[in-house]
Amino acid sequence: MLFSDTYKTIESTADGIFRDKGSKFIAIAYPIITESEVKPIIANLKLEHSKARHFCYAYRLTPDRSMFRINDDGEPSGTAGKPILNCILSADLTNILIVVVRYFGGTLLGVPGLINAYKTASNEAIKAATIIDKTVNDIYEVHFEYLQMNDVVKLIKEENLLVLEQHFDINCNLKIEVRKSYLNQVITKFDKIEKVKLTYLTTI
Repeated sequence: MLFSDTYKTIESTADGIFRDKGSKFIAIAYPIITESEVKPIIANLKLEHSKARHFCYAYRLTPDRSMFRINDDGEPSGTAGKPILNCILSADLTNILIVVVRYFGGTLLGVPGLINAYKTASNEAIKAATIIDKTVNDIYEVHFEYLQMNDVVKLIKEENLLVLEQHFDINCNLKIEVRKSYLNQVITKFDKIEKVKLTYLTTI
Protein backbone atom coordinates (compact mmCIF):
# COMPACT_ATOMS: atom_id res chain seq x y z
CA MET A 1 0.00 0.00 0.00
CA LEU A 2 1.29 3.44 -0.90
CA PHE A 3 1.75 5.77 2.02
CA SER A 4 -1.10 8.28 2.08
CA ASP A 5 -0.06 11.68 3.38
CA THR A 6 -3.57 12.89 4.14
CA TYR A 7 -6.08 11.91 6.80
CA LYS A 8 -9.57 12.94 7.85
CA THR A 9 -10.39 14.56 11.16
CA ILE A 10 -12.88 17.10 12.49
CA GLU A 11 -12.34 20.84 12.41
CA SER A 12 -13.82 21.70 15.80
CA THR A 13 -15.95 20.37 18.65
CA ALA A 14 -19.41 19.08 17.70
CA ASP A 15 -22.18 17.34 19.59
CA GLY A 16 -25.17 15.09 19.14
CA ILE A 17 -27.95 13.85 21.40
CA PHE A 18 -30.07 10.70 21.67
CA ARG A 19 -32.89 9.91 24.10
CA ASP A 20 -34.37 6.53 25.00
CA LYS A 21 -36.78 5.62 27.84
CA GLY A 22 -35.86 8.70 29.85
CA SER A 23 -32.10 8.24 29.47
CA LYS A 24 -30.24 11.03 27.69
CA PHE A 25 -27.02 10.40 25.76
CA ILE A 26 -25.00 13.51 24.88
CA ALA A 27 -22.10 12.81 22.50
CA ILE A 28 -19.34 15.39 22.12
CA ALA A 29 -16.65 14.98 19.46
CA TYR A 30 -13.31 16.75 19.97
CA PRO A 31 -10.35 17.14 17.60
CA ILE A 32 -7.26 16.04 19.58
CA ILE A 33 -3.63 15.29 18.73
CA THR A 34 -2.28 13.62 21.88
CA GLU A 35 -3.51 11.20 24.53
CA SER A 36 -2.70 13.74 27.26
CA GLU A 37 -5.67 15.88 26.11
CA VAL A 38 -8.22 13.21 27.07
CA LYS A 39 -8.12 13.36 30.90
CA PRO A 40 -8.67 17.14 31.21
CA ILE A 41 -11.60 16.96 28.75
CA ILE A 42 -13.26 14.17 30.78
CA ALA A 43 -12.59 16.07 34.04
CA ASN A 44 -14.26 19.21 32.65
CA LEU A 45 -17.27 17.23 31.43
CA LYS A 46 -17.67 15.67 34.89
CA LEU A 47 -17.79 19.16 36.40
CA GLU A 48 -20.24 20.39 33.76
CA HIS A 49 -22.50 17.30 34.00
CA SER A 50 -22.19 16.49 37.69
CA LYS A 51 -25.48 14.54 37.75
CA ALA A 52 -24.62 12.29 34.80
CA ARG A 53 -24.09 8.58 35.46
CA HIS A 54 -21.53 7.54 32.82
CA PHE A 55 -18.80 9.19 30.74
CA CYS A 56 -17.96 6.62 28.06
CA TYR A 57 -15.52 7.38 25.30
CA ALA A 58 -13.35 6.23 22.43
CA TYR A 59 -10.54 7.94 20.60
CA ARG A 60 -8.26 7.27 17.66
CA LEU A 61 -4.93 8.98 17.15
CA THR A 62 -2.02 9.41 14.73
CA PRO A 63 -2.12 10.05 10.98
CA ASP A 64 -1.70 6.32 10.28
CA ARG A 65 -4.82 5.75 12.44
CA SER A 66 -3.02 3.03 14.42
CA MET A 67 -3.72 4.08 18.00
CA PHE A 68 -7.08 3.83 19.71
CA ARG A 69 -8.62 3.35 23.17
CA ILE A 70 -12.11 2.67 24.47
CA ASN A 71 -13.69 3.10 27.90
CA ASP A 72 -17.12 1.75 28.99
CA ASP A 73 -17.04 3.66 32.31
CA GLY A 74 -19.20 1.19 34.21
CA GLU A 75 -21.57 0.25 31.39
CA PRO A 76 -21.72 -3.48 30.50
CA SER A 77 -18.57 -4.47 28.59
CA GLY A 78 -18.76 -3.77 24.86
CA THR A 79 -21.93 -1.65 25.02
CA ALA A 80 -20.40 1.85 25.00
CA GLY A 81 -16.74 2.36 24.06
CA LYS A 82 -16.84 -0.15 21.20
CA PRO A 83 -19.94 1.29 19.45
CA ILE A 84 -18.41 4.77 19.79
CA LEU A 85 -15.13 3.57 18.27
CA ASN A 86 -16.98 1.80 15.44
CA CYS A 87 -18.58 5.13 14.47
CA ILE A 88 -15.10 6.72 14.30
CA LEU A 89 -13.80 3.80 12.21
CA SER A 90 -16.81 3.88 9.86
CA ALA A 91 -16.25 7.59 9.20
CA ASP A 92 -12.49 6.89 8.74
CA LEU A 93 -11.55 9.66 11.18
CA THR A 94 -8.46 10.02 13.33
CA ASN A 95 -7.14 12.52 15.89
CA ILE A 96 -10.63 12.52 17.37
CA LEU A 97 -12.16 11.83 20.78
CA ILE A 98 -15.87 11.17 21.26
CA VAL A 99 -17.26 11.22 24.80
CA VAL A 100 -20.87 10.19 25.44
CA VAL A 101 -22.31 11.58 28.67
CA ARG A 102 -25.25 9.48 29.92
CA TYR A 103 -27.99 10.68 32.21
CA PHE A 104 -29.83 7.60 33.51
CA GLY A 105 -33.59 7.75 33.11
CA GLY A 106 -34.54 4.98 35.55
CA THR A 107 -35.24 2.26 32.97
CA LEU A 108 -32.60 -0.29 31.98
CA LEU A 109 -32.11 -0.37 28.22
CA GLY A 110 -30.47 -3.79 27.93
CA VAL A 111 -27.38 -4.55 25.85
CA PRO A 112 -28.91 -3.94 22.36
CA GLY A 113 -30.52 -0.72 23.61
CA LEU A 114 -27.24 0.59 25.02
CA ILE A 115 -25.25 -0.26 21.89
CA ASN A 116 -27.84 1.52 19.77
CA ALA A 117 -27.89 4.57 22.06
CA TYR A 118 -24.11 5.04 22.15
CA LYS A 119 -23.85 4.43 18.40
CA THR A 120 -26.69 6.82 17.47
CA ALA A 121 -25.46 9.64 19.73
CA SER A 122 -21.90 9.30 18.36
CA ASN A 123 -23.12 9.32 14.75
CA GLU A 124 -25.15 12.47 15.47
CA ALA A 125 -21.99 14.21 16.76
CA ILE A 126 -20.02 13.13 13.66
CA LYS A 127 -22.85 14.35 11.40
CA ALA A 128 -22.80 17.72 13.14
CA ALA A 129 -19.01 18.04 12.76
CA THR A 130 -17.14 19.62 9.86
CA ILE A 131 -14.87 16.89 8.48
CA ILE A 132 -11.59 18.13 7.01
CA ASP A 133 -8.64 16.58 5.20
CA LYS A 134 -5.26 17.25 6.78
CA THR A 135 -1.83 16.47 5.45
CA VAL A 136 0.59 14.32 7.44
CA ASN A 137 3.32 16.71 8.57
CA ASP A 138 6.62 16.18 10.35
CA ILE A 139 7.84 18.71 12.88
CA TYR A 140 11.55 19.50 12.77
CA GLU A 141 13.81 21.80 14.69
CA VAL A 142 16.32 23.68 12.56
CA HIS A 143 19.55 24.77 14.29
CA PHE A 144 21.81 27.24 12.50
CA GLU A 145 24.17 30.15 13.05
CA TYR A 146 23.05 33.74 12.61
CA LEU A 147 25.14 34.07 9.44
CA GLN A 148 23.01 31.38 7.75
CA MET A 149 19.78 33.23 8.51
CA ASN A 150 19.17 34.57 4.98
CA ASP A 151 19.68 31.18 3.35
CA VAL A 152 17.40 29.45 5.85
CA VAL A 153 14.63 32.06 5.60
CA LYS A 154 14.83 32.00 1.80
CA LEU A 155 14.42 28.23 1.75
CA ILE A 156 11.47 28.38 4.16
CA LYS A 157 9.74 30.90 1.88
CA GLU A 158 10.51 28.90 -1.30
CA GLU A 159 9.07 25.72 0.20
CA ASN A 160 6.14 27.45 1.93
CA LEU A 161 7.08 25.90 5.27
CA LEU A 162 5.09 26.75 8.35
CA VAL A 163 7.22 28.19 11.17
CA LEU A 164 5.81 27.19 14.57
CA GLU A 165 8.46 28.79 16.81
CA GLN A 166 11.54 30.90 16.27
CA HIS A 167 14.48 31.99 18.38
CA PHE A 168 17.17 34.21 16.89
CA ASP A 169 20.51 34.84 18.58
CA ILE A 170 24.12 33.98 17.69
CA ASN A 171 22.74 30.45 17.49
CA CYS A 172 19.25 30.28 16.02
CA ASN A 173 16.46 27.75 16.31
CA LEU A 174 13.31 27.36 14.26
CA LYS A 175 10.55 24.83 14.67
CA ILE A 176 9.01 24.02 11.29
CA GLU A 177 6.25 21.85 9.88
CA VAL A 178 6.99 19.93 6.67
CA ARG A 179 4.45 17.95 4.67
CA LYS A 180 5.68 14.34 4.70
CA SER A 181 5.53 13.91 0.92
CA TYR A 182 7.84 16.95 0.47
CA LEU A 183 10.24 15.92 3.23
CA ASN A 184 13.07 14.51 1.08
CA GLN A 185 13.33 17.56 -1.16
CA VAL A 186 13.23 19.92 1.84
CA ILE A 187 15.93 18.00 3.75
CA THR A 188 18.11 17.84 0.61
CA LYS A 189 17.92 21.63 0.30
CA PHE A 190 18.71 22.17 3.97
CA ASP A 191 21.72 19.83 3.63
CA LYS A 192 23.16 22.20 1.01
CA ILE A 193 23.30 25.07 3.51
CA GLU A 194 26.42 24.90 5.66
CA LYS A 195 26.20 24.46 9.43
CA VAL A 196 22.49 23.70 9.51
CA LYS A 197 21.31 20.82 11.68
CA LEU A 198 17.82 19.31 11.56
CA THR A 199 16.28 17.42 14.46
CA TYR A 200 13.09 15.40 13.99
CA LEU A 201 10.56 16.00 16.77
CA THR A 202 7.23 14.37 15.88
CA THR A 203 4.61 13.67 13.22
CA ILE A 204 1.17 15.24 13.28
